[in-house]
Parts: sequence; C-alpha cells; structure tokens
Amino acid sequence: MTTRVLTGKAVDLVALVKPRIMVMALLTAAGAMSLAPGTVAIPTALWLLAGTGLIVGAANTLNMWLERDIDCLMTRTKNRPLPQRRLDAGTALVFGALQGAASLPVLAMVNIVTAALGLIALVLYVGVYTPMKQRSHWAVWVGGIPGALPALMGWTAATGRIELAGLAVFGVLFFWQVPHFHAIAMYRHREYHAAGLKTLPGTRGELAARREIAIYLVVQVAVSFSVLPLGVGGLPYLITAIVLGALVLIQGLGGVRAGGVKWARNVFLASIVYLPVLFAVMVLDGRA
Repeated sequence: MTTRVLTGKAVDLVALVKPRIMVMALLTAAGAMSLAPGTVAIPTALWLLAGTGLIVGAANTLNMWLERDIDCLMTRTKNRPLPQRRLDAGTALVFGALQGAASLPVLAMVNIVTAALGLIALVLYVGVYTPMKQRSHWAVWVGGIPGALPALMGWTAATGRIELAGLAVFGVLFFWQVPHFHAIAMYRHREYHAAGLKTLPGTRGELAARREIAIYLVVQVAVSFSVLPLGVGGLPYLITAIVLGALVLIQGLGGVRAGGVKWARNVFLASIVYLPVLFAVMVLDGRA
C-alpha cells in the first residue's frame, strides 16, 4: 500500500470512533472527575481518559458495524467508511472488539466501580440500544444511559463509589438527551422512516413528539438545579442554569401546539449550545 492509501485507511478508522462524540465523552468524564470531592492522581486521571476513550471508540465502531446497511439509506450517514466500502466490515469488527477488550483492564486500573460502569455502557449501547432502534422508539431512553455514563464514570474515578451528587450530574446529561434526540427524529423523520428506525414522531405522530419534547425540556431544566443542594456548583452556575433554562423553555414550549420541522431543528440547535455551556460553567464554578 502507498502512504496515501495507508493514511486514508487510518482516517477511516478514526472516523469509526466518532471523534466528536468521543471528545464530548472525555470532557464530561474529566469534568465530573474534577467536580467530585477529593484529589485524583494524574495516573488515575490518565487511565480514566484512556479507558473512556476506548469504551466510546468500541461502542461507536461496533454500532457502525451493526448499522452499516442502514447507514447506506440515510443522507447524514451514507458517506461513512463502511457504507462507502472504504473499509472492510471485518476490519471494523476487529477494531471495535480490540478497543472493547482493551478498555476494561484499562478502566480497572482506575477502580472496579468505574470499570463496571464502562462495561454496562458498552453492553447497553451495542447490545441493547443499537438493535432496539429498529424495534421501538423507547430506544432513546436506553441509549441515554450509556450517553451519560462517562460523567458518572468520572465521578466514581475520584470517589470509588456511586454517590447522589454523581447521579445528579449523570441526570443532567441523561435528561438532556430525550428532547435532543426527539427533535432530531422530527426533522429527519423521512430518513429515519426510510431506514426502518423507530422514532416517537414516526410511531405516535408529531403531536406526541412535540408534547414529549416540551415535558422533558421542563424536566431537563429542573434536573439542572438538582446538583446545587448536593454541593455541585454555586451562584455562577445557578445564574447560568436559570438563563439557559429560560431560553430553551421559551424557544421549546412555543412550538408545542404547531411546531414543525423548523421548530424541531431549532430545539436541536439550542440543545447543542445549552449542554456544553451549562456543563462548562458547572465544572468551572465547582473548581473555583
């Protein structure tokens, strides 16, 4: 193989791990670790980041391997390495399996609780969430667990145990995902339907989706305040949570009765601003 071909293969392997999702997971794990009480040794922090990266990479790679035929049917995924046949499916399977196998002993270097959470995240995402997407719109709730577990893993890396404050931080990320993914399902309804993926708007209609988006935007904002009585965050975080919460509720609740594709897309766009800003302020305020 030429250098150009090898470089292309390497780029495609990196694409399998979904770098943007991995970076977000690493940031939430590191952020939650810094919020937890106590001091974390640098080697422990590095083991956590390495293990979390491997878990997320394995989950995303195996997800792409399982959904390679479905990805061919959707605009946003059809150019991925496997639908385009730039990589062999067997290569992707081995790559994902190796990452998964390596992740658990790495996370065990942090502690057993964190390693167990990593295993749960991997099994739920690959073994339950991915096949469930073709059977039920409730897959969103299952997928939200591994999506939020890096934060809890960061907390347990520092404390060695699951605590209420760590669960509250987990909850902020978990409940954010519900309106976020229902909004995506609304404005990409045709693609999801063509690919055979079950979504709330596709199964129960747009009115049900709009109502659930509205309900869980309220829950999302309420949960963002739950960390405060548990000693996570102070006045800067409270102000940020109030301002951001008010903005997403005004924008989101305004479309409950008649919101369409444009409204759903705006809910999605607001969500990808809301969480990073809220979490960043939470971490910075918690460390101040």
